[in-house]
Amino acid sequence: MAGRGGLLMLENFIGGKFLPCSSYLDSYDPSTGEVYCHVPNSGKEEVEAAVEAARAAFPGWSSRSPQERSQVLQRLADLLEQSLEELAQAESKDQGKTITLARTMDIPRAVHNFRFFASSILHHTSECTQMDHLGCLHYTVRAPVGIAALISPWNLPLYLLTWKIAPAIAAGNTVIAKPSELTSVTAWMMCRLLEKAGVPPGVVNIVFGTGPRVGEALVSHPEVPLISFTGSQPTAERITQLSAPHCKKLSLELGGKNPAVIFEDANLAECIPTTVRSSFANQVRSYIKKARMEGAQILCGEGVDKLNLPPRNQAGYFMLPTVITDVKDESCCMKEEIFGPVTCVVPFDSEEEVIQRANNVKYGLAATVWSGNVGRVHRVAKKLQSGLVWTNCWLIRELNLPFGGMKSSGVGREGAKDSYEFFTEVKTITVKH
Repeated sequence: MAGRGGLLMLENFIGGKFLPCSSYLDSYDPSTGEVYCHVPNSGKEEVEAAVEAARAAFPGWSSRSPQERSQVLQRLADLLEQSLEELAQAESKDQGKTITLARTMDIPRAVHNFRFFASSILHHTSECTQMDHLGCLHYTVRAPVGIAALISPWNLPLYLLTWKIAPAIAAGNTVIAKPSELTSVTAWMMCRLLEKAGVPPGVVNIVFGTGPRVGEALVSHPEVPLISFTGSQPTAERITQLSAPHCKKLSLELGGKNPAVIFEDANLAECIPTTVRSSFANQVRSYIKKARMEGAQILCGEGVDKLNLPPRNQAGYFMLPTVITDVKDESCCMKEEIFGPVTCVVPFDSEEEVIQRANNVKYGLAATVWSGNVGRVHRVAKKLQSGLVWTNCWLIRELNLPFGGMKSSGVGREGAKDSYEFFTEVKTITVKH
């Protein structure tokens, strides 16, 4: 809706209704650096209202069959797909990614998330065993947990928010989602489609605001038994502290420092364009300054080449793709996640050396290996301490299989089976006959 000065003003979505907030945050257009939107600065009051709405909706929604819930998810996917161009334009403006990326990856993947979990919820099986000598039959059933807190990051706003909402409500839970206050617009736009898709009031609630106000109130609430979070390690540590007294179920997908290992026999015609794309896809000048102080060489980009922008965009958040060489493994540029178009290029001499160096970071989310030697591909992939390893490709995802990291990259996995198990509780039933 239009707000002060004609700027877009978002509202919380609670119990199937858009509700205003008493205070708002400014949200900036990253291409110009100007305020273009106001986002609710919600707090405990709004979280409490969302919990009440989600609690009231849970009995009815959880009692629906998987087939009925699947149909609702499919209708929501259809509506998102029909709004693809509008959502892509909004995602590009709000987050700063290219319109092509939003149009070909982010929004189509959000649509696919609902379609995928609408289908997968129909195909889970349970376990059954017999103890004939005791005349007993044992079997398992799974039931939704209750209210799920879903906290998503700024870099893939609708993509990752729907990756959490879809499996949660498919399994019969109700949800309270908190998108990043930096990139909230497409979540708000999705809310406008929920009623038309047949999502009952209170099943999906969106509360906008900051982590200290909304996030902490949500994860510490005693009636919210499970939390799915994607974001930084310090925030995950805080979530763990606040949720520990209630023994909540946690899924924490955190940062990564993803190595791209390129051997001498790699197909460079495929490898180089893909590696460039993977290195510069995200949109941090302090790291480059530190690299220079440590003796590294800046081959191109920030501080080397001039960035020419139209007058309207000169206050925007733009940065040249930057390549750093002669950088030590102990450098912060090699150890820490840089959310910017910066990549470090360093040579190596052997498999053993590159595996040791690639594993010498606290993260373990993903890695890529490029080689024409099939045996080497399998050896290196097995030894890399990463939850995902792409070989001779990048970012090809099979949603049936687990997604998640090792070490400080998180706790738990997401995917068809893993998400279903996270968003449900298993119960063993024994029948003596």
